[in-house]
Amino acid sequence: MKKAFLSAAAIVAALVSPAVAQTNEITIGITVTTTGPAAALGIPERNSLDFVPKEIGGVPIKVIVLDDGGDPTAATTNARRFVTESKADIIMGSSTTPPTVAVSTVANEAGIPHFGLAPLPINEARMKWSVAMPQPIPIMGKVLYEHMKAHGIKTVGYIGYSDSYGDLWVNDFKTQAIPMGLTMVTEERYARPDTSVAGQVLKLVAANPDAILVGASGTAAALPQSALRERGYKGLIYQTHGAASMDFIRIAGAAAEGVIMASGPVMSPETQPDSALTKKPGLALNTAYEAKYGANSRSQFAGHSYDAFEVLKRVIPVALKTAKPGTPEFREAIRLALMSEKEIAASQGVYNFTEKDRYGLDDRSRIILTVKDGKYVPAK
Repeated sequence: MKKAFLSAAAIVAALVSPAVAQTNEITIGITVTTTGPAAALGIPERNSLDFVPKEIGGVPIKVIVLDDGGDPTAATTNARRFVTESKADIIMGSSTTPPTVAVSTVANEAGIPHFGLAPLPINEARMKWSVAMPQPIPIMGKVLYEHMKAHGIKTVGYIGYSDSYGDLWVNDFKTQAIPMGLTMVTEERYARPDTSVAGQVLKLVAANPDAILVGASGTAAALPQSALRERGYKGLIYQTHGAASMDFIRIAGAAAEGVIMASGPVMSPETQPDSALTKKPGLALNTAYEAKYGANSRSQFAGHSYDAFEVLKRVIPVALKTAKPGTPEFREAIRLALMSEKEIAASQGVYNFTEKDRYGLDDRSRIILTVKDGKYVPAK
């Protein structure tokens, strides 16, 4: 009789314990680049986690943050740890394109919702479980090309990273800018860790294009900006949204003056109309961020991770109606809620994800800035 009682108790414990564990907390694994050349992107992404909710839908949020140093192999290792050790319900990362692609691959293999914090090419292998928080290259590229056309530019020189991020910009120029009548007269590349682009800049200056487009991100985007001005290039220099941070001005110094930069609206929510859905979350993030990290410390990259939680504030309560954290059903419910929830307002845009559109953004996610007297102001 005693033996039978123990067996029954064991069965009850086996049935009850998993249910308790399932409802305990939602685990989010985040791999970002807080060391190495891209640390200027990953550190703001990590810092903004100070201002995200600690619980959603009445369920505590457990956040695990790991550094990948911008290395796709390290990002893959981190992502696999989230899957096997942390049993993560959601994965985020990374800070630049190559490691983000690596994280996306792991998340899609494991069937876990993934929020990319850098632009990434989303093909069929990565489409089911990944969404991207930054603006897609075509949206940001178009506003730059339109500015070029409006200012009489016909020839463009390009310098960008020698990786998938640089490829994205070259391909977009060919797709959008060439049909608009613009011509890329020279294409130069450099690696993210490089400390000099002297040779590439000499070729750009020799080609004498009407303008130069820099396809880079973080503080490394300031390297060609400074070198081009030092070599006497007088034309307009366009920077992509990957450079939109106060660190760019700090590193480039006087060479930053007059740059034309695509940016997310979080860099200047004060100049947005009250009707803009991005204004309130942008002000909320910047006010909190600058109160802790200092005046003019705002960063577009802080907006990427912050906005992922703005999205989760909408989708997690929907998912909780049908499934419990820690289960494949919950992960699937998150994935479906990402598609069903619409007009999700955040600091960098208004998200409307679909099965085909994994960025979910429109023209409300972009502004165009210039630097005047060491500060970002709307460009004309």
